[in-house]
Amino acid sequence: MVFFRQRGVTCPRRAKPEWMWVRRSAIRPVPAYARISAHVLDALRESLSDDDEQTRAKLDEAFERFERKQGPLSTFVTEVLGKPLDETALGLGYFLTLAVWLSFEQAHGSHIASITDQELKATRELLTLDEQLRQTDPSDVLDTDDIVAMEQPDLLEFIHEHVDATLEAHASDIDVDDVHEVYRVLLTELLALSYAVERPAGFPVAKTELLA
Repeated sequence: MVFFRQRGVTCPRRAKPEWMWVRRSAIRPVPAYARISAHVLDALRESLSDDDEQTRAKLDEAFERFERKQGPLSTFVTEVLGKPLDETALGLGYFLTLAVWLSFEQAHGSHIASITDQELKATRELLTLDEQLRQTDPSDVLDTDDIVAMEQPDLLEFIHEHVDATLEAHASDIDVDDVHEVYRVLLTELLALSYAVERPAGFPVAKTELLA
């Protein structure tokens, strides 16, 4: 089910996309070693399942580490969430941006490089360029988040799960445009952190990475 759709970035659908795909995208491939597994996300769901003081303390501690280890990225996230957004969209954004960071932290520990301003800017430009690429080809059935779903399928499904639930619970009063803005920030964060994961020793370079 698609709740709302803008050409380029879509929010969101329930089912995982299943298709054969010939790559036509401005978005760089995510190396296999950087993908977040369903196992990591199941553990994250469990650890954040209760809406209590302990969970809020975990999120506050995660945000402090996020600020300390990923300065430019955390500043970008904070600037967007600091806008006068719908309260429900803001809460969703706060939770999911930290959940995304926690998923990478739990999966890769200290093997995540600090993202520079230039690298963050490049990732944002990739998303914009990919959206423009799809707008120029009306026959293209894929949207930018479809491409991201191919690169980080389990993590994007986790994001969709929470966005879906929020939209359903607040269908009559939520600002959909604000949710869309939060969703785009999540795509940027997801890709930037994916590219920042350090290659394990001896891990071969994939052909898609060489062609990117």
